[in-house]
Parts: sequence; structure tokens; C-alpha cells
Amino acid sequence: MKKSHLLISAAVAALCAGILVLFTDIEVSLVRWASCGPFSTLREDQSELCKRKL
Repeated sequence: MKKSHLLISAAVAALCAGILVLFTDIEVSLVRWASCGPFSTLREDQSELCKRKL
């Protein structure tokens, strides 16, 4: 494998990892909003997920 192919593969892998991290953070935020948002029950508001603030 040529050095340029290795560099391109590393760049694509880094891009994919960055996208995965971004969407994971977005998903966690959406789950927290759905679980602890304005329509949550009192029991959900008192859950461990809602007590933790990031």
C-alpha cells in the first residue's frame, strides 16, 4: 500500500470517528430532552439521568 493511500485511509477513518462522536452526543442530548423535558413525569425528573448535568 502506498503512503498516500495510508494517509487517505487514516483521514477517512478520523472523519468517520468524528461523525460517530457527533451523532452520539446529539443522540444523548435528545434522549435526555425526551426523558427530562417538559412532558416528563415526576418520577422521570427524579431519575439518575435527569439529575446528572453535563
